[in-house]
Amino acid sequence: MVKLMATYTVRPAKETPGGYRCLSDCDQVKPVNHIPIIYFYPPVNMSLESATEILRHSLSEALVIFYPLAGRLHWIGGGRLVLECNALGALLIAVESDAKIDDFRDFRPTQEIQALIPSVDYNKPIHELPLLLVQVTKFSCGSISLGLGTSRVMADGLSALPFIQEWAKIARGEQPSSPPFLDRLILLAPENLTAPVFDHPEYSPQPLLIGKQDQMEERKRESATLMLKLSKDQVEKLKDKANKDRSASNNKRPYTRYEAVAGHIWRSACKARQHESQQPTTLSIIVDARNRMEPPLPPRYFGNATFRVTAESTSGELVSKPLGYASGKARQAIEKATHEYLQSSLVYVKCQEDVTQFRNFHTVGCTKGAFYGNPNLDITSWARLPIYGADFGWGQEIYMGPGAIGYDGKVFVFPSRVQDGSFHVVLRLQVRHIDAFQKFFYEDICLQKPPLLNPSL
Repeated sequence: MVKLMATYTVRPAKETPGGYRCLSDCDQVKPVNHIPIIYFYPPVNMSLESATEILRHSLSEALVIFYPLAGRLHWIGGGRLVLECNALGALLIAVESDAKIDDFRDFRPTQEIQALIPSVDYNKPIHELPLLLVQVTKFSCGSISLGLGTSRVMADGLSALPFIQEWAKIARGEQPSSPPFLDRLILLAPENLTAPVFDHPEYSPQPLLIGKQDQMEERKRESATLMLKLSKDQVEKLKDKANKDRSASNNKRPYTRYEAVAGHIWRSACKARQHESQQPTTLSIIVDARNRMEPPLPPRYFGNATFRVTAESTSGELVSKPLGYASGKARQAIEKATHEYLQSSLVYVKCQEDVTQFRNFHTVGCTKGAFYGNPNLDITSWARLPIYGADFGWGQEIYMGPGAIGYDGKVFVFPSRVQDGSFHVVLRLQVRHIDAFQKFFYEDICLQKPPLLNPSL
């Protein structure tokens, strides 16, 4: 049983700058929902009321520094948005649950995990929706979870997570770091460019299954989440395997662990989905532009600075050729993301009359927006993000990860809490493909497959 104990609207503790703020062209193609993140903490000797008060007061102080998160979005036509800095505040709710932390087993994003993050009615006008949602839940065993939803239009992971770190510092009574850089004009398309200078397949509809006219059937298929663990030895084995095959390519620099893992996931999905050999398939990769722009963005830039790039191949090539081929395709896509290419991407967005088609709604079964599921994948790495260390005064978390995965083909790769070189791989696939995917995922590393986890819808 779950009991709602309190609901608060948390506004900035002091007066903050007001008025409308322009969003960047990078922001304008992001989904209009929230990034769901979940933290779990071990049993604490603290009441829910005390924990909530710590969160409420420290969040009020944090919103003075990160005041855009206390504002609201407004539609301005063409599928575009503007930010109103009006200090209407964030949502904070406190919940008691009869559940125990052990009930969540491996913490993969199930419906039960998603219930620990505030839900949102996206049918409401967008200017009524808070940009930051927080839920603190106290379990019967004494453990705590902290579920957050941060507007995807407002922040990517490299902005949202530092915000959480700063908020936690304030909660512990420490001084926050230097303030964030809030001017999003830095990522508007250059005025001297009137048309993109590169092709941008990442904005085109992704390949369909051979013989299909649209994606509707694939969008509606039953899907489930799966969490897999790669030990340090397994990751290194994949990296060695990819680089053993590198001599057949023009890549002189060794493949990274991420490139090896990404290629391996892509190959495993093609095998599990039993594609025809000629089936076109893409791997969409999210890259961070902060140090790719010239000059680099300010270190504490707050906003979206991630871009999607696309690796393309056929399932037959990926399956029949060594792992180094798939990793090489991933690298080619990542290396496309130069300063010039990213500027061209911003110009491409600026030139669109309506950007609605480029948004992905991250909702299971959604029939609108971009789709990256079968026969394709969409992968995000949190390997270099500050995902751990959110201590609000009751100790370090024992787990942090995505609170939901919205569509077939979405993959997250992130390091384990112990920072021992191992990775978690969390993804959503069609139910009919899950057993085969896990089989190929481990067999292709020449290791025995562990017992199958029960996927949760």
